[in-house]
Amino acid sequence: MKARKPSGIETDSAGRTDDIAVARRVLAFEAQGLQALGAGLGDAFVRALDLLAGATGRAVITGIGKSGHVARKIAATLASTGTPSFFVHPAEASHGDLGMIAPGDAVIALSNSGGSAELTDIVAYTRRFAIPLVAITSRATSALAEAADATLVLPRADEACPMGLAPTTSTTMMLALGDAIAVALMERKRFTPGDFHALHPGGQLGRRLRLVSDLMHGADELPVARPDTPMSEVLIEMSAKRFGCVGIVDAAGKLAGIITDGDLRRHMSPDMLEAPAAAVMTANPRSIRPNALAAEALRLMNGGAGEQPVTVLFVVAEGRPVGILHIHDCLRAGEA
Repeated sequence: MKARKPSGIETDSAGRTDDIAVARRVLAFEAQGLQALGAGLGDAFVRALDLLAGATGRAVITGIGKSGHVARKIAATLASTGTPSFFVHPAEASHGDLGMIAPGDAVIALSNSGGSAELTDIVAYTRRFAIPLVAITSRATSALAEAADATLVLPRADEACPMGLAPTTSTTMMLALGDAIAVALMERKRFTPGDFHALHPGGQLGRRLRLVSDLMHGADELPVARPDTPMSEVLIEMSAKRFGCVGIVDAAGKLAGIITDGDLRRHMSPDMLEAPAAAVMTANPRSIRPNALAAEALRLMNGGAGEQPVTVLFVVAEGRPVGILHIHDCLRAGEA
């Protein structure tokens, strides 16, 4: 289906095309192309995902010219969302870089016309060694489309260039289709925020996705005591570890309660030092998993409706404390 040309180009009194109107026209052309692209998705898209998800190796993305620039971005997006991927320049592939493509890989080839001569060798290589090939092209009857195992055909849509020549709408559709593939694969693989953090450790994004295990103090710094420990010894442990609390662990080593400065004030009495820890502790304290995001830990510390804020969380795995996290650890990591 051919996209309709947007209308309403504005001009000023001198007859010059209004800059904002041109920009809006370009965006309108490209938006129409994206709408047509989404409407036309079907079994071929699912087939392409099956091929890519079934690859035991990497996704190899290739293209020449503007399609090549788009291919580089698609490769980067796939790699950062859990699908190992890299770009191979088709001309370099013909001069030895075909050796970068191995059994178990899958190839995505981009060509608007589907007839780019530079892709010939890489396409032939995939056919010779039974490497899955996904084509992204505007021509369903092109050589590339006919050779591919799955072909994603871009809908007919006018380029935004006034001459209808410069790749604009077509490359936008390719780019968006690459994003759609990456996100669909990401969801198939149940890619988690923790997985995302592992691939994005730097910058603001990395800080936002820090895990509790990245920030917590380890087992050697844990302030812990048994339920029958006298409070006189609990106070020594609390002072030595300097977190303002002590975790109370049962005979199985599981976290049963916590004693904080607030608990000491609430139970202050002449005989408190002789009392066992179990008599003073608050049972079932808030805790966090090691693989939880630091942002989740901060939310738990701030408390919800009817909950008092806390400054410390014990980090537990299978009920046993393996670390401790203070609110200052989150603040130093930029979580607030």
